[in-house]
Amino acid sequence: MSTTTTRGVAQPAPAKVSKTRPRRGLRANSTFNFWLFTGPFLIGLVIFVFVPIGWSIWLSFFEARFTVTPSEFVGFDNYKQILTDANFRNSLVTFTVFAAFIVPATWALSLGLALLVNRLRFMRAFFRSVFFLPTAVSYVAASLIWKMSIFNGVRFGLANTVLGWFGVENIAWLANPDPPWYWLVIVTVRLWLQSGFFMILFLAALQNIPQELYEAAAIDGAKRGWQTFRHITLPQLRATSTAVILLLLIAAYQAFDEFFNLLAKATWGQPPLVELYKMALGQNQNYGAGSAGAVVLTLLICVVTLFQGKIMGFGRGEESK
Repeated sequence: MSTTTTRGVAQPAPAKVSKTRPRRGLRANSTFNFWLFTGPFLIGLVIFVFVPIGWSIWLSFFEARFTVTPSEFVGFDNYKQILTDANFRNSLVTFTVFAAFIVPATWALSLGLALLVNRLRFMRAFFRSVFFLPTAVSYVAASLIWKMSIFNGVRFGLANTVLGWFGVENIAWLANPDPPWYWLVIVTVRLWLQSGFFMILFLAALQNIPQELYEAAAIDGAKRGWQTFRHITLPQLRATSTAVILLLLIAAYQAFDEFFNLLAKATWGQPPLVELYKMALGQNQNYGAGSAGAVVLTLLICVVTLFQGKIMGFGRGEESK
């Protein structure tokens, strides 16, 4: 060991500090693992979402009949055609009626189920699973069950059988638009399919409400029930309610399976997506006009979503409410 002399006293030389190199292998492995897990998702997102969206926007400016590789540029003619089409405008009216029924009904039913399940003291997981199970059912399968077994329009159908017990004649639920009994069929099947999912969202929000709020309300003399629900529970569910309503509106715009399977041959009561399907994949196969309609519908969904979020204060902090 080497020594140094300080004022005649031998001192050991200071040890050399070794410079440790960063372990690049660990950092490289983290980056590799990140792309390994997210890469397939990103590739699928680009191929199946972004590329079709860009292709639809590009097709909407071309004359594209029976081909997806057109060469004749028509500008905004496809947009003029779709906006002046009577069937497309009527489909927007159909959506308005459908949304007026399904959005508040699903919101109320989902919240009611969440409140009931949240108050249970036993078998809560069982009932939560039972109400959530319809979410896993295909929209096509559920629509066919509603059409062929429950509301089939003959006396052997479940709905007409129950009504027959009270002396009510058979009702042709899906045969004609006057009276519009088909709305009952469409709304009930969508309620059965959607309510369980949104119940889970409300249930999670209810479990995050601090119990101290209810205890303080009880000390102040607030009665359990409607008074507590109105002044404590409902305000605490504002963010969840806003998200649920936005999701319901978007889902209503995208309604297709139940309408197509329940009213396949009908010329009335069709939503925008069914009209676009007939236009793009029907006899004319006008992909240009169908793409223009898809772009218009997408912009309409964005505008409605932003407007609804602005009204209900979606994304604002607690201090700004």
